[in-house]
Amino acid sequence: MAQAETAPWKLPAALVAALVVGGLLGWLVHGHIASGIALVAMAEVVLLLTRIRHQVQPIMAAPASASPLQHDRFMTRSRRIASSLRDLRNAASQLPDAVVLLDQDQHVRWFNHAAEDLLGLRRPKDRGVVLQQRLATSDLSDWLRDGTREPLNDVAAPGHANSQLNVSMLPFGRRQQLLLARDISHLNRLEQVRRDFVANVSHELRTPLTVIHGYLELIDPEDVPELAPVLGEMRAQSKRMGQIVEDLLALSRLETQHQIVDERVPMAPLLATVRKEAEALSQGRHKITLESTAEADLLGSPKDLHSALSNLVSNAVRYTPTGGSITIRWQRTPDGAVYSVIDTGFGIPATHLARLTERFYRISSSRSRDSGGTGLGLSIVKHVLNLHQAQLRIESAPGAGSTFTCHFGHARLLPPDSGDES
Repeated sequence: MAQAETAPWKLPAALVAALVVGGLLGWLVHGHIASGIALVAMAEVVLLLTRIRHQVQPIMAAPASASPLQHDRFMTRSRRIASSLRDLRNAASQLPDAVVLLDQDQHVRWFNHAAEDLLGLRRPKDRGVVLQQRLATSDLSDWLRDGTREPLNDVAAPGHANSQLNVSMLPFGRRQQLLLARDISHLNRLEQVRRDFVANVSHELRTPLTVIHGYLELIDPEDVPELAPVLGEMRAQSKRMGQIVEDLLALSRLETQHQIVDERVPMAPLLATVRKEAEALSQGRHKITLESTAEADLLGSPKDLHSALSNLVSNAVRYTPTGGSITIRWQRTPDGAVYSVIDTGFGIPATHLARLTERFYRISSSRSRDSGGTGLGLSIVKHVLNLHQAQLRIESAPGAGSTFTCHFGHARLLPPDSGDES
């Protein structure tokens, strides 16, 4: 009988141990998977605290008529649970991420020490207050009022100057919520260091590469016929290295740019230019078709949009076998307009689609080298589209070609300028 009475307490203790380890792992590793474990752990710890508290209450309220043996058993169990409760509270309080327990109306029920530092909450005065009202002067206020459906990224910390947060809201329990806020300031600083390093190295490489390429151009292969193949390869590789440097500099600029100077971008001449560039790169190996029915210009950066749209077409030329076809489309949709590049190339396995816009990501390194690509084109496209509040969607399958589509909203569309139309 005694074994049956004590068994229920063994499982929660094991669960608590696993969750605390998961939380500490998320703290130490700071990886995406481990961070997810940590967030779940924090939610479960707080929920378990509530459950234990509800179980302690009936034990502490044991009837006075209980036998001395039963009373001692009740007291031993209650002390053990109270000790676990204190340990759990201390563990949750010391987590490095801010944790705030809210009821269904966003009243603050509990928060840890990190929430005091990052969110500016103070105990005991902020217990019971509505969190949205308490943070009314911060960027979190609108997010809380609008329902917190999506995580909020890179927002200023209300309680800590010069700190940035990632904030999310997890539902749990009986209509309760758990707000989690992580300080990402150190990650932002590391990212800035990386960007500065890439930009500086690329800038420093530009001059020596230009000199090397210039001297190679001065050497006439006819003067040294035995070295003609070597000179040709050296010229091609120096030109490719120069293009990589230029793409890195362009990408570094786009990554640090938060807005653009809007100008009218006449689409008719831009599309004609993109088609001519594709034909020059193809050298007659592909059938290239332009279909323009949108009858709209764009509002944005002419230079950046030309770079993005041209990159998509040049990729299609590089990865479509001789005899294939490439179609460039500019057409209206109910949501705005789309620019599409459709090819009959090799196609891309579904496992690679999500990572195509990462810098230097390659499906096949040998194929990319042979085609002359730098591995940065789609990263540039993604950043240009982000600056224009547009989206890139990719559809592809091995052997069935690929379709790259840029979706532009109504806010970016302008009636075509009659002076630009042919």
